[in-house]
Amino acid sequence: MPELPEVETTVRFLRKKVRNRAFIDVWTDFAKMLQIRQGSTGQVKKGNFEDFRKQLKNKKIQKIWRRGKNIILELSCDKTLLIHQKLTGHLLVGYWIMDNGYWKPKSRGFLGEKVNTYIHLLFTMDNGLMLGLSDLRKFAKVELWDTEKLKESKAILSLGPEPLAKDFTFEKFKEYLKNKKGKIKQVLMNQEVIAGIGNIYSDEILWEAKVNPCKEIKRLSDKEIKKIYDAMRKILEKAIKVQGESISDYRTPTGERGGFDKFRKVYRREGEKCSRCQAVIKKTKIGGRSAHFCPKCQTL
Repeated sequence: MPELPEVETTVRFLRKKVRNRAFIDVWTDFAKMLQIRQGSTGQVKKGNFEDFRKQLKNKKIQKIWRRGKNIILELSCDKTLLIHQKLTGHLLVGYWIMDNGYWKPKSRGFLGEKVNTYIHLLFTMDNGLMLGLSDLRKFAKVELWDTEKLKESKAILSLGPEPLAKDFTFEKFKEYLKNKKGKIKQVLMNQEVIAGIGNIYSDEILWEAKVNPCKEIKRLSDKEIKKIYDAMRKILEKAIKVQGESISDYRTPTGERGGFDKFRKVYRREGEKCSRCQAVIKKTKIGGRSAHFCPKCQTL
């Protein structure tokens, strides 16, 4: 699933390419991913794809931002699109044509890579540019909200702080961990504690900090918490700079791979030697999720 660096990469690209553009059409072959939400509770409004399409038509994209793993497009007429790419979804920007029932990129290039060809949603902008969603598993969600209702919704208000926010200091991080229960990896991935971190970057952060992912929060020293805080900011900022990790389905909006793979130290490297101490990297399960770590560098 795309995490904070991948979503931030997408948002920054979209700001350059589609901000101040208006929707003139929408196509989908999987209308179940599209929903119109009502009120701050997010109750699903009864309707169909044509209703969704009608409400989007001629709406101008005025602001694009990220909250956690959500991509948020604020539109004219007080409407907002919330897009969560989920497991295999990623947004692409380009030009496509329909060919024998399939959308194909107009020109050769990265958009033609297999992972980018599962187009199930296409927005056409007023300048002819298209915004597509490729999603092999079709788990992504696209919701249309009243702007103010979204900002008041549980979907936004339940999220923890942004780990790279200027006002998210070490002292605040330590306070957020206070009285939390569970293993550090689980807590880092809890979106209500900290927004945007998932399986990949929790592993990488903890390796950088030399903290075992199985270590209970209550057993962490202040020194270890500071190391985690510093590693979190370092790793996430680095991943954004190189446009994310493409070990799985994620691609940048141009269809290219992100560049974080050459910096990946432990995630999916079980059986390989640790680049720091040469011990063999191990894999375990924590709360049903995989955790990769160095048994020598990251002792309990």
